Amino acid sequence: MRIRFNLQMNGNYNPIDAFDKNNLKKYIDGHYWNYPQRKSFKLNQRTLGFIPYDRKDNTWLLFHAGKVIKDLNILNGVGYDYSDIEEFSKYCGRLIIRYKNKSRNPIFYAETCINDCEVVEILPDIYDDDVFPGYENVNISWEKLSRVISKESWKTALQNQKGVYLITDKKTGKMYVGSAYGENMLLGRWTNYAENCHGGNVDFKKLKPNYIKSNFQYTILEIFKSTTADEVIINRESWWKNVLMTRDFGYNNN
Repeated sequence: MRIRFNLQMNGNYNPIDAFDKNNLKKYIDGHYWNYPQRKSFKLNQRTLGFIPYDRKDNTWLLFHAGKVIKDLNILNGVGYDYSDIEEFSKYCGRLIIRYKNKSRNPIFYAETCINDCEVVEILPDIYDDDVFPGYENVNISWEKLSRVISKESWKTALQNQKGVYLITDKKTGKMYVGSAYGENMLLGRWTNYAENCHGGNVDFKKLKPNYIKSNFQYTILEIFKSTTADEVIINRESWWKNVLMTRDFGYNNN
C-alpha cells in the first residue's frame, strides 16, 4: 500500500477549503496524477489519499481509499483507473490523522510512515465545512465564499442580519471595512462579492479577479437585527474603520 499526502489540488494551497463530499473527482484525479518523469503507483497497488486538515497541527483528512486496476501509461497527467476499497470507504471524509511530513516527497509506502501516524479523530459524519459555523467563526476565502453563499444554512443566517464585515488582503495586509443593511442584508452584499469579486468597490475593480480569488478573506465583525436603524450600522462601520485605520492603510476611501 502507498499513502499520498496531497498538499495542493488544482493550484489550491488549502484544499480543505474546497472539499465537497459530493464532488471528489478533482481530488482523486490529483491523487492518481503522475509526475512528468516517474509514475506514482503500480498496477494492483492499494492507495490512501489525504489532504491537509490543519497545517499548523500537521493533521490530515482521509478522502480516498482505492486500488489501481489499470495503468494508463500517462506521465504528467492522471495515470490510472481505480476501484474503491469498500472496507475503508466508511472512513473516507471522517478519519483525521496527525503526521509531520519531513520529506519533500508526498508519496510513501505505508510501512515507512505508518508508525509515525496518529489517529486524532473519526468524525461522526463525513466532513462538511459548508454548514454555517456561527457569526463569530466566519473567516473564509473567496473560493469558499463563492461555494457556500448558496447553501441554505448560510442563506438563512445572512439574509436577515445587518452587519459590519471585514475583507483582508492576505498578500498585502490591507483591509476593507464594509457594512450591509440593504436588500437581503449580509447575504445580498456578500453574494455580490461572490458573483463579481469587486462588489462595486472602486479599488477592488482595479484588481484582477484572480488576485481577489487568491488573496481575499471575509470576516464578520458585528451583526445586528434587521430592525436596527441603518444609521446605527453606518456609525459602527465608521468606528471600525477608525479602529483598524483602513482609511489610512487599507482599501477604504471614505
